[in-house]
Amino acid sequence: MGWPSPIASFLALSFLAAPPAAGAGELYSYKDADGVMHFTNAPSDARFRKVSRTSEVAGLYRTAPAGGSAPQGRQPEAAARSGPYRDHVRVAAAKYNLPEALILAVMAVESNFNPRAISDKGAIGLMQLMPKTADELQVADAWDPAQNIEGGSRYLRLMANLYAGDMVRMLAAYNAGPEAVRRAGDAVPNIPETREYVQKVIALYRANRAGR
Repeated sequence: MGWPSPIASFLALSFLAAPPAAGAGELYSYKDADGVMHFTNAPSDARFRKVSRTSEVAGLYRTAPAGGSAPQGRQPEAAARSGPYRDHVRVAAAKYNLPEALILAVMAVESNFNPRAISDKGAIGLMQLMPKTADELQVADAWDPAQNIEGGSRYLRLMANLYAGDMVRMLAAYNAGPEAVRRAGDAVPNIPETREYVQKVIALYRANRAGR
């Protein structure tokens, strides 16, 4: 995750209201005249078509996570790896009004459930917190799974508040930062890593919700 700093201006937003939880997980896409793919879970253009099958991205569990270090395994293996962190996820999900399935999907793509993962940019742990961002989120020890998951989930809630629960934009901001989303016209930036990240997380979120 490459969050820009400072994020302090967003922290005041986190508890001003209880916005809708992240979206239902449907994903729509279209390719424009320049060959650029656009994604949303709230289509406002007739060109958008629903991405109909999670199986279209069945290979995701065999690709390297966006933050990451280790190749991902298949779903049963991912479920086993997530086991030690389920209680932490449950607590964070309840605290920040987020779906557990979403936090798990972000964790899978960010770190492959590896609490010692560190990215080439220096992002740490399960949900890949940058050290400066961890400080701003009041995470005392980003290597501690409980604190890391709580901090990452808090940032997801901040992004959910900022984008009124629009899952596509909140995930794009989690990966590339809200400034990159703003510069892209309040849409997913035309950054291959970020576009792939959004697709992966939403696909895994849908699979988690379906129990696959």
